[in-house]
Amino acid sequence: MSKPLADRVRPQSLHEVAGQKHLLAEGKVLRRIIESGEIPNLIFYGPSGVGKTTVARIIANRCGKKLYCLNATTASTSDIKSIIGDLGGIDTAGGVLLYLDEIQSFNKKQQQILLEYIETGDITLIASTTENPFFYVYNAILSRSTVFEFKELSPDDIVVPVKRAAEFLAEEKNICVELGDEVARKIARSASGDVRRALNTLELCVLTSLKDGKAVVDDDICEQLLTHSAVRYDREGDEHYDILSAYQKSMRGSDPDAAVYYLARLLAAGDLPSACRRLMVCACEDVGLAYPQIIPIVKAAVDIANAVGLPEAAIPLADAVVLVALSPKSNTAHDAVFAAMDLINKGKGGAVPRQLQNKHFDGVDNDNPGQFYKYPHNYPNRWVKQQYLPDDIKNVRFYEFGDNKTEQKFKEYWDIIKNRK
Repeated sequence: MSKPLADRVRPQSLHEVAGQKHLLAEGKVLRRIIESGEIPNLIFYGPSGVGKTTVARIIANRCGKKLYCLNATTASTSDIKSIIGDLGGIDTAGGVLLYLDEIQSFNKKQQQILLEYIETGDITLIASTTENPFFYVYNAILSRSTVFEFKELSPDDIVVPVKRAAEFLAEEKNICVELGDEVARKIARSASGDVRRALNTLELCVLTSLKDGKAVVDDDICEQLLTHSAVRYDREGDEHYDILSAYQKSMRGSDPDAAVYYLARLLAAGDLPSACRRLMVCACEDVGLAYPQIIPIVKAAVDIANAVGLPEAAIPLADAVVLVALSPKSNTAHDAVFAAMDLINKGKGGAVPRQLQNKHFDGVDNDNPGQFYKYPHNYPNRWVKQQYLPDDIKNVRFYEFGDNKTEQKFKEYWDIIKNRK
């Protein structure tokens, strides 16, 4: 079986690597490390298809060490021990460079096995991960490594390897490949920052358009193969939380365009539950008392979305997302309840005042029996002053009126009732 096109055209030098100029341009730290030949332990962090494996292979070719490659999703402890067993041999006299892909899939014990040999320098580790290494990589390995973040590639970054791969296919298959600039850009845009995905699309375009030794990759064939461009999305990875974060922050920031864009990203990946949950949270947390009627409106939109399902669910959700984005904002209730929770977690707040308790039996040791609760409806304006908080926090204020019209109306009313003016 032929290797994937991305492997067949993998860059052999740093100047061929797509993007990552912040790491690999002349004078940048990672490039200077590579060119020095003295390679420390490295961790490459970033989305798939952006050059992490490619750069690791280039480093291995330059440093003169024997290269071992493991994928942590399939490798076992015995694979690590096998590499350790090769240390000290003739072919490993110059040292061993281990490229460990998806290191986050190794458990703590497996990572600890490597630690001793990393510390002695017998093994130089280059690990890559699509997850945040500060969450998933064992601290002892992390502290002995330098972390570099690889960025998602832009369409401009991807166009160059797409064109280079078209030339490679023409030579490899001894055919003529015609690929216009606009079609190359369309393929690059459809890849969502992943070179490997773009090259897979290109190869499919060439194979399906090949006739009589000529492959004309035109807009029509490209459109047919890109009717559903895969969106980069992993429900268990950082991307999931990044999109959810951007979705909610866009609504909170009153940007309806960004909010519906991230809604579309979630729905394109089929993640209706997350889209609904964050929408309801945002309505309560970020709009809140500035427009309290929004809460049942958003809940109704979510109910409709779940009733009709995708793709029609996008319509009521878009209505609600735009409404949340455009609504006035207040987080006063949010701040109040979390302030109260923080105080409780610190052990403050004692017994419920006697007048608020259920009518418990007064023991013989109670010198002042009775509940003494004042029923507000028996007083003018349905309000009477009495203590509601426990004694040790009776003067604490958790809630402060927001500066929006709704809460200021409430404030004006209660200032009059409670004679605060």
